[in-house]
Amino acid sequence: MTLGNRVALAGGTVVFAALLLASLIIYPSLSAGLHRQHDDVLVTAADQDASKLLTEFKFKVQQMEREGGRLTVPTSPVTVGSTQLQFMVPPVEAGPGGAFIAVTERDVLVSQGKAPAYFQDAEYQGVDYRVYTAPLAGWKGAVVRAAIPQSVVEFTLRPLAALLAAITAGGTLLAALGARLVAGRVLRPVRRLTETVEHVTATRDLTARIDVRGRDEIARLARSFAAMMAAVEESVRAQRRLVADASHELRTPLTSIITNLELLGDGPGVADPQAPALVEQARSQAEELRSLVNDLVELARYGQQHTHVEDTRLDLLAERVVARAARRSPQVSLRTDLSECLVNADPDALERAVGNLVDNAVKWSPDGGQVLVGVFPDGTVTVTDQGPGIPAEDLPFVYDRFYRSPTARSLPGSGLGLAIVKQVVESHGGTVAAEPLDHGLRMRLSLPTST
Repeated sequence: MTLGNRVALAGGTVVFAALLLASLIIYPSLSAGLHRQHDDVLVTAADQDASKLLTEFKFKVQQMEREGGRLTVPTSPVTVGSTQLQFMVPPVEAGPGGAFIAVTERDVLVSQGKAPAYFQDAEYQGVDYRVYTAPLAGWKGAVVRAAIPQSVVEFTLRPLAALLAAITAGGTLLAALGARLVAGRVLRPVRRLTETVEHVTATRDLTARIDVRGRDEIARLARSFAAMMAAVEESVRAQRRLVADASHELRTPLTSIITNLELLGDGPGVADPQAPALVEQARSQAEELRSLVNDLVELARYGQQHTHVEDTRLDLLAERVVARAARRSPQVSLRTDLSECLVNADPDALERAVGNLVDNAVKWSPDGGQVLVGVFPDGTVTVTDQGPGIPAEDLPFVYDRFYRSPTARSLPGSGLGLAIVKQVVESHGGTVAAEPLDHGLRMRLSLPTST
């Protein structure tokens, strides 16, 4: 079932439930009202109509007495409109009630004034009646019954029930149709979004977008989808670029290793006087290859997993990095200007980033040169060297993956160190920059400090 049909079904169901509830309230209420009205008619008939008949009956009695005759009170019902009236003259005794319903002990009590008037349902000649029994006004010990067929009430209620059923059915159908039409319009962006997703699935075209205006949930969903597609497209583009660059960078050391191994395999092999040099070259290329693979793994790993962050003293971290670099590179003088600074970060990743900046500065510094590492209270780390610097046209690319300036391509390295720095810093909400100096280069990274 489509979403539009489900919306139509839900709309129809809600309206059906509402109309059914209204009908279940209205019908019993009107039924009770009609029964009360007919009960009032019976009371009026027993009071007023019976009094009129009794007056006429007394007049006839007086007339018959003047004429020397005798008139008896009829015990069978007398029809007055739709109402049946029956008189029971004293003494009222329990037993068959002539042509009408039987006289009960309760009727006897009513005639004696010991019980109030009352209503009952009874059957007479196959017809169900609503019967009201009350004392007959103006005739002590007499009782009058007023009866009206139950079908009079049902005759009114049956059309009402049919009308309520028709309204419920018709309202439900109209609500379902209306909901289906509205759903078709409201869900149009969803349909377009679905078509776009299906298109992307079928064609792998990550440039597909959907433009939806508005501020409702569907518009937000469409914008989120567009943002997700843009992020996926950028990620795929970066992955393709990474694979292309990595394969290019891996090809050189692999080719060199294979060539050296082939040379060792030809002729006298390891007995060749050039064998040690070939082995050393192969070992150096293997080390470069290992470093490149490690950098690739680090670059791919970091940012894809939830890292452990904690309050970290940036100045103490930089001090450890500088001490380690000083032991490895005694030909360069490393100085520090460290102020106390606390940041919330992954200490291992941040130490790797600062270490890459220091290693890069050491690599470009001449023998006897100086590298200054500074940490400031605002979360800034600077690494300044006295190397040849970077041309202005290369500055925007120094933190790109595998980027190496023409002057650096003869030096060892993969071009991933500064890319790792950028990824680590940006994942912590910081920024990186490269500032050319008159003599050398200053690398700067800034991190949010802990409050």
